[in-house]
Amino acid sequence: MSKTSSTNIATILEIVRMSTEDGPGIRTTVFFKGCTLKCAWCHNPESISAKPQLQWVGSRCIGCKTCMEVCPENALTLTETGMQIDRNRCIACGECAAECPGTALELLGKSWQLDDLVDEVIKDRAYFETSQGGITISGGEPTMQAGFAGAFLKSLRQKGLHTALDTCGQCSRDALDQTLPYAAMVLFDMKLIDPKAHKKFTGHDNKRILDNLLYVADYIRSHVYPNELWIRTPMIPDATAVFENLSGIGRFIAKNLSDVVRRWELCAFNNLCRDKYLRLGQKWAFHDTELLTKDDMDALTANAKSSGVDPKIVFPTGLTRLKTQDIKLNSASNPGNKTGGGRCCII
Repeated sequence: MSKTSSTNIATILEIVRMSTEDGPGIRTTVFFKGCTLKCAWCHNPESISAKPQLQWVGSRCIGCKTCMEVCPENALTLTETGMQIDRNRCIACGECAAECPGTALELLGKSWQLDDLVDEVIKDRAYFETSQGGITISGGEPTMQAGFAGAFLKSLRQKGLHTALDTCGQCSRDALDQTLPYAAMVLFDMKLIDPKAHKKFTGHDNKRILDNLLYVADYIRSHVYPNELWIRTPMIPDATAVFENLSGIGRFIAKNLSDVVRRWELCAFNNLCRDKYLRLGQKWAFHDTELLTKDDMDALTANAKSSGVDPKIVFPTGLTRLKTQDIKLNSASNPGNKTGGGRCCII
C-alpha cells in the first residue's frame, strides 16, 4: 500500500471484544476489510473483498419484502428457498439493511473515522490493563489500508495501550514501514512453505511473504518496537496440516528466526464459517471437511516440535473433534448427556 492511502478513514468489517486468540491478555480485535490473499479455507470470507457486501440471515427474515421495495437496483428477490441477491446489480448501498425490520439483511463493512475508531476501542481499557492485553488489528489484511492502520496504531500507542499487527505478509515493504513502528508485537502467518502449494491454496506464491518475514525479523532486531513475533499456521486437513509442511516451516524458523520468534501457534481447522459462505452465496471447498481429532493435533504438534525449533515455542490452539469411542465413553459416564455427538474438546 502506498503512502497516499488514507490516514483518516478506513473500511472496517468488525470489532470483536474480549478476544483471547489474537495476542496476549484480553484484547479487542479490529478486523479490516480487504485481503491480498484468497485462502481456500478462509474462515472470514466476508473479509476478502475490500468493498462492503450484503448478506442475508434467513432465520431473521419475516418475509415482509420491505427490502425489495426500497432496493434502488431491484437486486432482491424473495423465493421459496430464501432471499436471492443479484450481486451483479447490488451496489451495497445498505438501504435494504437499514429498513429491514428483522435485521435479516446486513451490510458487511463500515467506514470509520480514525478518531471515532480510537474512541470506540479504548472503551475496553480496563480489561487491557488488568489482563495485560490490548488492541490487535487483523483482517482481511490491515496493511491494505496501511496509512490508516499505522495512524490508528500510533494513536493507541500514544495512549499507552499495547498494540499488535496481525498480517498474512502479502504486502508491500512500504506498508510494513507504515505500521511496524507502532506495533508492540507482530502476528505473522506462515501457511505453506512450498511456493507452488501456497499459490494453489491462496492465489499467490510465498516469496514476498517470506521476504517480508525476514524483514520483520530484522526490524525487530534493530528497533525497540515491535519486540515480539508470533508465527501462526492454520492446520487445514489435506492442505497445511501435513508433516512435510510443518517440518519445512520449522526449519525456516530455526534457521532464520529462532532469536525473535516467541511463539509458533498451530491453529486447528474451524468449520464454523459454513453459514458465512452460504449467506454470501458462495461455495466453500472445505464445507464437508471435519475437524481434526485430538490425536491428529497431537501428532502434528509433535512433528512441529521435532522440526528444529525450540519445542517450548510450539502451541496448538483451537477445537478438535471427539472420536466415536470418546463419545461413547462420555455418554456412558454421563448418561444424562444428550449432546455428546455434537461436542468438541478444546486443546
